[in-house]
Amino acid sequence: MQPAFSHRARVVALAGIPMLLLMAFGAQVSAASFFSPEPAPQKPSAARDYALIIGTVWGPDNRPVAGVPIKIRRATDKKVKWELVSDNRGEFAQRVPPGTQDYIIQADIKLPKGQPKPEITVQIDNNERKDVGIHLTEMPSKK
Repeated sequence: MQPAFSHRARVVALAGIPMLLLMAFGAQVSAASFFSPEPAPQKPSAARDYALIIGTVWGPDNRPVAGVPIKIRRATDKKVKWELVSDNRGEFAQRVPPGTQDYIIQADIKLPKGQPKPEITVQIDNNERKDVGIHLTEMPSKK
């Protein structure tokens, strides 16, 4: 009568048991470190802070106007910082740095010579949201 397992098969099976135990223990350690209660490192909150300017461009008939180019700049600057276009609902949105600052928002449309482009001034005090509206007196002509 022959044994069910040869000597070599028993040695391989017995040597494999500690290997399986080590693998199981290693999986528990890595799972414990993966599901640790420590929170992941966060970016400083100052980097995530921003103020938000949301606006709507209104036509002379008090309906929203899509496709109007919008330029936003700080009141102290002469150069435009952000350029946007109103969406299909006449709306636009721009994140700006928090803090006390005035911003000039201008609808960049073609008007008869001598007429100023519609613009408004918005004051941001901190990380807040400001809703504004730009009212056009004439429908913009294509450039």
